[in-house]
Order: sequence, then C-alpha cells, then structure tokens
Amino acid sequence: MPSSRPPFRADHVGSLLRPQALREARARWQAGEIDRSALAAVEDRAIRDVIALQESAGLQSVTDGEFRRTAWHLDFLTGFEGIDATGEGYAVSFKSADGQVASTSSMLRVTGKITRPKPIMVDHFDFLQANTSRTAKFTIPSATYIHMRGGRSVVDATAYPDMDEFWSDLANAYQQEVADLAAAGCTYLQMDDVSFATICDENVRERVRADGENPDDLPTLYTRIVNSMVANRPEGMAVTVHTCRGNHRSMWMAEGGYEAVAEAVFSGLEVDGLFLEYDTNRAGGFEPLRFVPKGRRVVLGLVSSKVAAVEDREQILRRIDEASNYIDVDQLCISPQCGFASTEAGNALSEDDEKRKLELLVDVATQVWGEL
Repeated sequence: MPSSRPPFRADHVGSLLRPQALREARARWQAGEIDRSALAAVEDRAIRDVIALQESAGLQSVTDGEFRRTAWHLDFLTGFEGIDATGEGYAVSFKSADGQVASTSSMLRVTGKITRPKPIMVDHFDFLQANTSRTAKFTIPSATYIHMRGGRSVVDATAYPDMDEFWSDLANAYQQEVADLAAAGCTYLQMDDVSFATICDENVRERVRADGENPDDLPTLYTRIVNSMVANRPEGMAVTVHTCRGNHRSMWMAEGGYEAVAEAVFSGLEVDGLFLEYDTNRAGGFEPLRFVPKGRRVVLGLVSSKVAAVEDREQILRRIDEASNYIDVDQLCISPQCGFASTEAGNALSEDDEKRKLELLVDVATQVWGEL
C-alpha cells in the first residue's frame, strides 16, 4: 500500500531524461523553424510517455520530467517580473568523476520590483495531473538561488535599498504561485535548493565571503526564506525540499557533508520531507541526521542519477541500515540523489538505465517498508 502522505518510500527528484524527439523539436523552435504550438504538441506526447514510464516503474509520485523547461530553475524564476537572466558575471566550475571540468557563467539579477503578474507553471501542473492516476508531484526552484550566487550585488539597490523588502516581495510572489498550484489540486510540491548543500563546500564558502556575505549566517536566513515561501500552503499540500551539490551533464559543483548546516536546516525547515544526496562520499556521513525532528521524513538519495551502472541492492540496504543509527528507519525513504536531467542536455545514461534505477528503488522500498 502507498503511504498516505508524500514523500513516498520510493520517490524521485523530478527531472527525467528528455527523449531525442523532444530535444530536436526544442532546437527547431529556438531556430524559428516551428512555432510554439508545434513544440507544445511534441512536449505533450513526451510527457504522456514519461508519465507511463514512471507508472510502469511502480512509483507513486509522478512528474512531467520538467520537459517544458530548458533548466530546472531559469524558466520558473524568470517568470517573475523583476528577475532577469544574464550570461555574465559569475562562473561556476563543474567536475566529473573522470577528471573533466566544465563551467557555466549564467546567473540571475533582480532588476526591478518583484511581482507575479500571471501564473508561471500552473498550466504545466494541470496537464500533468490530467494525465496520471498517481500523485502528481510538481517541482519548483527555491528562491535562495537568486541570492546564493552574488549576494547583495545581484539585487538592484534602487529597486531594493532594503533587503528585507526584497525577501518579502519574493516570498509574496512565491506564495501566489503556491496558492494557485494548490487551487489546481497540487498535493505534492518540492522545492529544489542548491544553497544548503553547496555552502558546506569550503570553496563555495570562500566565494560567498568574496560576495560580501557570511556563510555562517546563510543557513538560518535561507531556512527562514524557504519557510516563508510556503507559509500559507493548505493543510492538504505536502512540501519537501531537495538539496543538491550541482547536477549538469553528470558533473557536480560542490562537496562536503551536511554538518555545517544540519542543525539550522534540518530542524528549522517547516516541511514534510528532506531529499538529501547520499550517493557518494561527497555527501559525508549520516551523523547530521540526528538533527531531523520526529515526524519529518528523510529521502536518502542512495542511487546516482549521474552514472549508468545500476546500484547493488545489498549496498543500498546496508546504507539504509547505517542511516537508521541516527534516525528512525520509519522516517526514511529512498530516491536517486538528484534529477536525471537538471538541464535539457541530461546526464550520461540512457532512458533504460533511468527506468531500471527507478524500478530498483521501488523493489528495495517494498522489501524494507512493505509499502511505497
């Protein structure tokens, strides 16, 4: 039997590998060769197919794979008035297990007063819910991303001489979107947050200091901001937060265990569950889980979305057992450590690899908890 409230025993982060037909259609749309309605028709077919993939794998939570987005965060955040994307000013390095290094320089700037003149992705949710009999899970980026990369310098001082007003306007804009998602029937909302995990990396902390911020202050600040984003959610909406150390073409951005943020974040976030990356030693040990209060679930990201090899079942079982030394096993769930395609390029594995990993999670969860 499935759990009565998300997160589920076998869950997933949200983004899934885009099929080639969808990638080709988006490229043609960007080149002006097809119109938006033609692209939407391809997106619709691809989303119906990926819903079927998730349902056939046995998952109780189903997403649209973020198939209508170019990236996990940009499409949503630039939907607010006053937030613009720029390709300049903030290079971030990514690295892979085989020593490759890449960088991205895009960032967001607050150029005016933040408002939400219209719904951003409620129509995306409507289509998802209409095409699945399972729990329709919707993912949105956390608001902290804007501030994490650049601090005060990315917020226009003329628009916001007072940072408290900036945070208030941003929270209000989020609350409007969350309210409309709830009215549309959304009962499972996930916020993706890169700040909590990356700020455990000393290199990132140095960059934060260079931006004029104190990395020791940010976990408490960002926890308060995330809580404010969903403060008015209805009782029937379950909310989770996913933490991430970077996920781009099977590369990562940061390393380091959760100890530096655990007390402020794990105990302070007013959510139903935490998705925590635990697929490699980059995430550190399970000891920080001691700060998770009773009644809050932790979804252990024990399966990698970055590599094609399917994990060993016994190793996953051992890792669950290790985690239960610090938190009641009844509070645990399992998932991939991140999405399979945080950007439309996707990670270095196949759709078949993706499905086999999801099926493994369902099998292990059934074995451990007897439910999904």
